[in-house]
Amino acid sequence: MIQRGQLSDYFEGVGVKRLSAVDAEPRRSNQHEVNTTPQMRNDFLGATQHQKFPAIYIWLGGDQEGFTEESWATHYDTRLNNPDRSPEWRLYYPSNPVTEAMKAGDTLFLAKDQGGVLWFIVAPEGSTSEQQLFWLFGLRPEGKSFVSREFSDEEPELDFAARFILDEIGIEFEEPEADKLDSIIEKYGTTFPKTAEFSDLARLTLPEVRAEDDPDAALITWLDHEEALFRRLERRIVSSRIEAGFLNDEGTDVDGFISFSLSVQNRRKSRMGHSLENHLAAVLRAHDIRHVRGAVTEHNHKPDFLFPDLETYQAAPAEGDPRLTMLGAKSTCKDRWRQVLAEAEKISRKHLLTLEPGISEPQTDQMEASSLQLVVPSPVHGSYTEAQRSWLWSVGDFIDEVRARQG
Repeated sequence: MIQRGQLSDYFEGVGVKRLSAVDAEPRRSNQHEVNTTPQMRNDFLGATQHQKFPAIYIWLGGDQEGFTEESWATHYDTRLNNPDRSPEWRLYYPSNPVTEAMKAGDTLFLAKDQGGVLWFIVAPEGSTSEQQLFWLFGLRPEGKSFVSREFSDEEPELDFAARFILDEIGIEFEEPEADKLDSIIEKYGTTFPKTAEFSDLARLTLPEVRAEDDPDAALITWLDHEEALFRRLERRIVSSRIEAGFLNDEGTDVDGFISFSLSVQNRRKSRMGHSLENHLAAVLRAHDIRHVRGAVTEHNHKPDFLFPDLETYQAAPAEGDPRLTMLGAKSTCKDRWRQVLAEAEKISRKHLLTLEPGISEPQTDQMEASSLQLVVPSPVHGSYTEAQRSWLWSVGDFIDEVRARQG
């Protein structure tokens, strides 16, 4: 299996604190400051007076899309010229869209990467993003000051859930087995194959992985492998396009560059959802589970998976049929999980499979209250709270349920 490194490959350390009103409100100079701790300085910030760090500011904004701002931050001792008082170090940072969006009660994650860049990440209290980062970094705020830790080579290997979260905040991974991956995708040159073909390739090149043995592990392993293959091919195609340049009759083709950049981003977003459906269908086939993809139900709705078939659904009375099941598949839920509730009116209890780690308790409580059962591959369960894990289903649990209904 591919080795994917540890947090220490990307970050030196991290500090976490709940923002107070003083931390979050702009000063009259239109700038902010936050106190750092001796442990943070020892572990990763250092104690160089007026050190100016390049910084990436990220607002994760609850269940909505976040945004990023590149800027700087300065670390300094406010009492350097006052020898009668102990040092008081602060991080001084300019106003920007992220600091303007944050408010008291939000959580600040301040991390320094191996390149010396500070990552200033803000997540609203109680949000999914906050829960994900608590789990990823292994820290929760306590009291009024930062709680921090240094990362070492003793950290566990980054699993699927950890890489999922790092990808969400913009961390690019280096593939340790690049040559092996390149040999698999060599035949595609500088063109993308259809997603279904790429999904087939991912499974064919992992013959030792059997969904019959462990459907949850197989689904995650296939997805992980396909993602690695896709990123290698994407790197090749993007590099080739950039080398060709963006020129037109008027000189630099800015619109062409922007269009190409957007196409890359959109392909990344849409491909994962299709990939998830492809591999999930392969898991169902391996277990001989009757199903149909994209069947049209009431009001032109199209549940991702309908069990056992459309004919049984259409023949069922309005109150349903015990043999019927539906499953939505979304790589990330965000606020879109409610779409699933309307997709098959004859099925009162809906099921939704997601790859998203650490969805917040308020959101999963809403799902349960809406008669929606969340299905999450078991390797991702660890990112959820203990109370949530007692309610979550694994892929194996779902297969057992559908098999029992189909008889």
